[in-house]
Amino acid sequence: MPHTARTSLQSLQISALLNSIAVLALLISVAFMIIQAFAAPIGYLAQSLAVFVGFLLILARFLSQHQPLNRFGAANTVTLLRAGIAALFAGLMGRPAPLPAWAWIMAALAIVALLLDGLDGWLARRSGMKSPFGARFDMEVDAFFILILAVLVWQFGKAGVWVILSGGMRYGFVLLGYALPWLNQPLPPRRRRQTVCVIQTVALVLCLTPLLVPPISTVLAAVALGLLALSFTVDVVWLWLRKSATC
Repeated sequence: MPHTARTSLQSLQISALLNSIAVLALLISVAFMIIQAFAAPIGYLAQSLAVFVGFLLILARFLSQHQPLNRFGAANTVTLLRAGIAALFAGLMGRPAPLPAWAWIMAALAIVALLLDGLDGWLARRSGMKSPFGARFDMEVDAFFILILAVLVWQFGKAGVWVILSGGMRYGFVLLGYALPWLNQPLPPRRRRQTVCVIQTVALVLCLTPLLVPPISTVLAAVALGLLALSFTVDVVWLWLRKSATC
């Protein structure tokens, strides 16, 4: 690697590390407040931190895709905050359902994450810091958050185990791409995907609130899953038709 490129990557890595430490400190503070307010076990903090750090370590291998930019940028920091909120939800996995007041706080955090989801893309465009890494980071946090929410909806008895398909569908699509390479073709931008993603997230968060119980939560989760399956089907059909046209 040329010296200039190596220096640029090092600057980017330092910038990403500093932003990660800042978000990590905020994550610890929020988790501690939750522990103190609801007498939650310290394991909740440890689990949230482990998930957050593990997610960052996986994404770190793609950081070079942010070059030639040498700053992490405000947009990626906002996405990092969303990953932190997702990790706070992940801390609930394998634990009893939270008290109603705690559940409402988590719902409020999910709303914050949704608002931030609309902000990071705007910041990237406004600052001229769009990159393949930023796009992938945003997409992976969305998928990661939906998977965690889906697992919790099943875990807390708001819907059957099938609801995990809501979070697993995107990962199944990626794995299937190894067997069917034509699925790896680039898809044209569509507002539909973003809309369905938001609907999916909102539906799962609503299912986790004390207001919704089966069968209402089950029906809501099923409708959201159906919309997601339809969106994936449209994309798969489009990719198949494109493959057929180029053969």
